[in-house]
Amino acid sequence: MKPIVLGLVTEIDRDELKQKLDHPKKLVLVETLAEDESRKAHLPGAINVPANKIRSQAPEQMPNKDVEVIVYCVSPVCNASDRAANELNAMGYSNVRRYVGGKKDWIEAGLPVVREGEQKAAA
Repeated sequence: MKPIVLGLVTEIDRDELKQKLDHPKKLVLVETLAEDESRKAHLPGAINVPANKIRSQAPEQMPNKDVEVIVYCVSPVCNASDRAANELNAMGYSNVRRYVGGKKDWIEAGLPVVREGEQKAAA
């Protein structure tokens, strides 16, 4: 029996993530915080899949396991995105990345977020 080789979770920094969002290719950006936190403010284009619901919601939200998935949470001290990335990896997602700086880093750089009730991103 061959051993199962899991992909590695790599990190992505703010500049690379912004470039990807400015010039969209096929990727899924996932906020791993609770739904109420995501509604307050999330990165443009992000979907919300709380870390504790990855196993149940990911197959429906992200059926293609080869798509680039970028997960984030609040900041480097938040471990929700780390847990989510590892879970996705264990589920067979082959291209998982983690934005370690998270929402705090994004907002502190003056980049836009989407708030509940808004259609467009607001700075």
